[in-house]
Amino acid sequence: MPHAVRLYETGGPDVLRWEEVGVGTPGPGQARVRQTAVGVNFVDTYHRSGLYPLPLPSGLGSEAAGVVEAVGPGVTVVRAGDRVAYAGGPPGSYAEARVMPADRLVKIPDGVTDRQAAAVMLKGMTVQYLIRRTYPVKPGETVLFHAAAGGVGLIACQWLKALGATVIGTVGSDEKAALAKAHGCDHPIVYTREDFPARVRELTGGAGVPVVYDSVGASTFPASLDCLRPLGLFVSFGNASGPVPPFPLSLLTQKGSLFATRPTLATYTATRADLEATARELFDVVLSGTVKVEINHTYPLKDAAQVHRDLEGRKTTGSVVMLP
Repeated sequence: MPHAVRLYETGGPDVLRWEEVGVGTPGPGQARVRQTAVGVNFVDTYHRSGLYPLPLPSGLGSEAAGVVEAVGPGVTVVRAGDRVAYAGGPPGSYAEARVMPADRLVKIPDGVTDRQAAAVMLKGMTVQYLIRRTYPVKPGETVLFHAAAGGVGLIACQWLKALGATVIGTVGSDEKAALAKAHGCDHPIVYTREDFPARVRELTGGAGVPVVYDSVGASTFPASLDCLRPLGLFVSFGNASGPVPPFPLSLLTQKGSLFATRPTLATYTATRADLEATARELFDVVLSGTVKVEINHTYPLKDAAQVHRDLEGRKTTGSVVMLP
C-alpha cells in the first residue's frame, strides 16, 4: 500500500505520522495521481501547528506533481498517462498516491520537469496573482517584497525584474541578501540590522512605494505601512513571524489613505479558467528562462518532520521538494 503523512493532532513537527493509506478508485470528477515530487510551503507549518486549523485527522500539503493513473466518470480535463501538477484542493499532497478533484489538475508542459512543477506551482502562481492581478506592477515602478530570499521571494524578484520594476527586498542575513540580489533584487535590506522603512524612503527619495508584498506578518507590521506612498497598497499574504495583529482602520487613514488586502491563491484560481490562465503564464516564464526554479533542498517524503524543523528554523532558501 502507498504511504502518506497523516496529522491527528496539532503541534510541533513530531505530530506528523508516516503511515500506509488506502487510495481508492476515482469517482465522478476525480483522478488518481501517482506522485513523483511533492512541494513544501510555509503554510504547511500553519496547518500542522493549528494556526490554520484543519478538520482532524487529516493529510497535509497542497502541492505536488505526478502522473494520472486513472480518471473517474465525466473527467475530460486530464486522462491516464498525463503528467500533471496542482496547488490547492483538499489537503494531502504529502503522499505517494492520492485521489484528487480532476479540475484542480493542470498538465505539465514539455520542458518543465516534475520536480520543477512541484516546486513552483503554489509559489509561482502566488507570485502571478500578486504582481499581475492584486497589484499589476508596471515598468519603472519600485516595489517592496519582504522575504526576498524565500521560495516566493526568489521567483518574485526574477519576474518583477522582467516586468521592468525596481525591487527592494528584505532578508535576514548577508548570505540571503546576496542570494536575493543574484535573482534580481536591486536593493536587499538586512532587516535584522537596518531600519527598513527608513531605507525604503531613502531609496525612493522620500516618496515611498506603491505596493508592499508581505508574507512575514507580525514582525514587519505596522512598519510595512510606513514604506507606502499615499494611496499605496499593503498586501498581506502570509504570517511567517505570526499573524498581523488587529488594527483600527483609522491607521490606514493616518498613514496616507492606504489600502490593505489579504488575498489567497484559492480565490484567485477558484474557476477552472483562472487556474489554467494562471498556470499557463507561470509555465511560460519558466520555459522562457525568465524565472529559474531554485530547488535548493530535496528530502525523502518520509522525513517531512525534519523538513518542517528546517523550514521553521530558517535553514532553507529557495524551494524545497520531497521525493516519494
